Amino acid sequence: MQVCIPVSDPSQVGEVRRAVARMAQPLTMSESRRGDASIIANELATNLVRHARDGRILLQVMSHGASRWLELLSVDGGPGMADVQRCLRDGYSTGGTPGTGLGAVKRLSDEFDVHSMPGKGTVIVSRVATHTALPNVFAVGAVCLTAQGEDVCGDTWRSVERERELAVMVADGLGHGPDAAVAANLAGVAFEGEPFASPEQFYQSAHRSLNGSRGAALARAVIGSTGEVQYSGIGNIAGSLVGSERSRGLASQNGTVGVQIRSHVSTYSHVMPAPGVLLMHSDGITSRWSFDQYPGLLLRHPAVIAGVLSRDFVRGRDDATMLVVSRSRKDDIHV
Repeated sequence: MQVCIPVSDPSQVGEVRRAVARMAQPLTMSESRRGDASIIANELATNLVRHARDGRILLQVMSHGASRWLELLSVDGGPGMADVQRCLRDGYSTGGTPGTGLGAVKRLSDEFDVHSMPGKGTVIVSRVATHTALPNVFAVGAVCLTAQGEDVCGDTWRSVERERELAVMVADGLGHGPDAAVAANLAGVAFEGEPFASPEQFYQSAHRSLNGSRGAALARAVIGSTGEVQYSGIGNIAGSLVGSERSRGLASQNGTVGVQIRSHVSTYSHVMPAPGVLLMHSDGITSRWSFDQYPGLLLRHPAVIAGVLSRDFVRGRDDATMLVVSRSRKDDIHV
């Protein structure tokens, strides 16, 4: 579950640090790395208080392939950085904070990326690994936000990587609140049981698992090592393949998993653009987004992409999930 902490007051900096400490406690992290995570939390939250508006920190434990991280995602609505490179110089700090600026955040992170635009705001991702692992073939990022006034999220997502192929899913339980969360999590458990099964087998199994629940919209994609994408969906999960030259919408069929679905599930084959990303999101995020508004965003880390688009296109009346996948290209991503 992703934790969202609004940050506009100095007292909330300590709240972020304490939340990071709680999340790090059960993880297999050394005391030194826990200390690094605390410094990162302090610096990101302090920057929001001093320099940003509508700031928040999103925290979650991310597992993907053999890798596991504590992820901190800093999101704000402006004013943005005019010179990102200068702000990233180790030792640079406009406020003289003990962490010595975003350069320290970058240096202490196992994964780090940022996108900032004057007038729109900044999104920064920092991941602290619980252990070192071989690089994954794919990079995955996600934002999963609870509807206002609810304690649990009626959306969920999953990813599984094996032998140079990836399976991902997004589920949206009907409505929001506890009953929607039950349905979404049942879909997540069904996916974990057979993420690479045939579409008919996967959706029929999920349908049986969700029987008696409120039901859910559900979509799954399986991506091969050469970029081929097998996509299928039931209900209103939106999918898109986005490259530098074009964007392609991915079709889902009508129905509600756990309530009523067709016996045959249509599957569509595509190729992921290079460079490019796969996006999947629930209807808590509008489909009016366009990368044309964000120069350079397509080449950023998937978590940053998810943070930017969810910030600017969340409806605000429902749970909202944005999942982004790219081919992993650490050596090609330069901030």
